[in-house]
Amino acid sequence: MTAEIANGWMPTLFIPAKAREVWGRALNQGAAKRDPRLGPLQITAGGLLAIGEGDSATAIRESLRPSVALYLGGMGAKGKNFYNNLAIRYGFEVEARMNQDLYLAGRKDEAAAVVPARLLELTSLCGPNSYVTKRIAAFKEARATCQSDRQRSHCHRMKSDRLVVHTRTAVSLRVLE
Repeated sequence: MTAEIANGWMPTLFIPAKAREVWGRALNQGAAKRDPRLGPLQITAGGLLAIGEGDSATAIRESLRPSVALYLGGMGAKGKNFYNNLAIRYGFEVEARMNQDLYLAGRKDEAAAVVPARLLELTSLCGPNSYVTKRIAAFKEARATCQSDRQRSHCHRMKSDRLVVHTRTAVSLRVLE
């Protein structure tokens, strides 16, 4: 329905390489019914942005574990958690189910520990400049029209006209052209 009536869509835990497989059918069905006066659906996607090398970028990406554990394990009852179901559709079935069991049992630290590192990597923009540039291209290829980044102040600054990492935690939107 979003692609049919909304101006835009801001998915959480968006993996560009899986977008067509997971969201394509619903987006295409909505777009087929979309009033042309609305213009194309704006898809604003992204994740934590940290430009840096080695352990610093990895550590920042790893800081997402508790919040992703909350989404996968605590945002709904067992069998009724949209984000858990999404992780399963992304191919992380065992980890998603284990996360939810642990989270609902009150074992939040253990739930965070089983969040797949690959899921954190694929839903964020953390790494060297060249890696982040490739990730942005993947978002664009997945029909994202605008990039939404949560930025951290303790990452390296990227010297580029395409991205700027602010000195405080911030959210920025950038049109992908």
